[in-house]
Amino acid sequence: MQAATLAQSRDTSMRILPVRADSMLIELADLGETLALFDALQDNPIAGIREIVPAARTLLVSFDTNGISAEALTKAIAALAGGERKAASGALVEIPVRYDGEDLPEIANMLNIRVDEVVRLHTGGEYLVAFTGFAPGFAYLAGGDRRLTVPRRASPRTRVPAGSVGLAGEFSGVYPKASPGGWQLIGTTPLVMFDVDRTPASLLQPGGRVRFRDISRDKPYEIATSPKAAKAEASLEYVDVTKAAIEITAVGLPILFQDLGRPGQASQGVSMSGAVDRDSLKAANRLVGNPAGHAALEISLGGFGFKMRGHGVMAVTGAPLSISITDRQGARIAAPHGKAVALDDGDMVLLGTPPAGMRSYLSMRGGFDVTPVLGSASTDVLAQIGPAAPAPGDIVPVLPAPAGSVVSTEELPAFNMPRAGETVVLDVVMGPRTDWFTAEAVEAFLRQEWTVTPQSSRVGIRLQGEALERRNHDELPSEATVRGAIQVPANGQPVLFLADHPLTGGYPVIANVAGHHLDLAGQIPVGARIRFNATSRFAARFIPGKQK
Repeated sequence: MQAATLAQSRDTSMRILPVRADSMLIELADLGETLALFDALQDNPIAGIREIVPAARTLLVSFDTNGISAEALTKAIAALAGGERKAASGALVEIPVRYDGEDLPEIANMLNIRVDEVVRLHTGGEYLVAFTGFAPGFAYLAGGDRRLTVPRRASPRTRVPAGSVGLAGEFSGVYPKASPGGWQLIGTTPLVMFDVDRTPASLLQPGGRVRFRDISRDKPYEIATSPKAAKAEASLEYVDVTKAAIEITAVGLPILFQDLGRPGQASQGVSMSGAVDRDSLKAANRLVGNPAGHAALEISLGGFGFKMRGHGVMAVTGAPLSISITDRQGARIAAPHGKAVALDDGDMVLLGTPPAGMRSYLSMRGGFDVTPVLGSASTDVLAQIGPAAPAPGDIVPVLPAPAGSVVSTEELPAFNMPRAGETVVLDVVMGPRTDWFTAEAVEAFLRQEWTVTPQSSRVGIRLQGEALERRNHDELPSEATVRGAIQVPANGQPVLFLADHPLTGGYPVIANVAGHHLDLAGQIPVGARIRFNATSRFAARFIPGKQK
């Protein structure tokens, strides 16, 4: 059977949905039209576009507002819409499957066919890697037999094993690692779908082709993998004792290496990640003369201590906290926050608990000697990639500072750090799915003060308040999200995505935090309240399509 082709509607009209000043969501009729436009944009690059993330019926387009206006970009995209989807020409990957999934009998019953017929249909043709998302290495595979179109589970599982093969809607997919998930499970594969020691890390790339093979009748065999294949996390190797270094002595909440993230990895299902408060990270680096994007330690709620080995210069920015330094002779001094501080060999440094804000950033002159993963030293807690979190006893080398580095003498915070019990006002851009909610829900979203719950993390801030009611109860096809997206799951309680948000999501986004308030959002502590201020009305633009 030839590789599956995706039907394209005669009506190629599209909607432009607002996301933020530098992002827009292009909504098309179906997957075929979406991938056709994605192909056209790849073949005819538009100056100013930073990244395009395709999904089931949408393209998320991020762009440089200094390079192109939203109006000009919209016209350029509209001119490319309506083309034909190119035939799949990527490499063919065969995925061996043991069809032992726990949902397989239920699916057969749902479709009124035998279990072996489900397997026959699933292995009967080629699939297209349409797009990636949800998790690193998770590919949405299109073009299978339409009789296998089944809904997601009504209640998602809290843990789906790595290698599980599933169905959801019109797609097939393979879970690259253990994670929560709501797909219907039909089998398992021993293949490693995502491995940071492989290039590219994701086995399945957009535009590629896939065929599933039933291995239940094959002779037993092993699939060779690299020694680190099952581990998408880089370990820290603190071995060079000739360099200046810090020796970790105390850790409260996990501390993480963070830089400005890993843009451009959407094709592997990897979002940007990076520091939650990017301006504070940059400020910490400027104070010690590092490039703004160097890796620093992101410290949540203080309680961090280390011993200096050799000599160094540090700076702490972000959430304000006390900094005490005890030298070899036992003398203790208080060091300033937001300024560079020289350290001698043997100095013991202890950071207290911040009275406001959530995250502080510790930089060292020269930068930490940490191995990047996919081009970044950021640790993405959702994707489980990046350097391991340092623990007490670890020794982290510090690189020599280059000659002639320019340092900043003092860095003032960009905003007053929020405190528990206070109300923080965040500007938001309404959309892209505001119209999925009742008028009363939109009014309630903007009127009330939402409480930040203890379930919040780098992935997102979970909010509690008056539940928001949807007027559209359809299942939203997966689409890309951005940092600052406010997604509303079925319980009506919003989640404000932070740096480690999933690349794609299946719940409607009622609004997005404005760019100038993203860092502020990342510093809001548990127990604070948030009120959203709409800087625009929801206004989708309809672009008439070409008739073919």
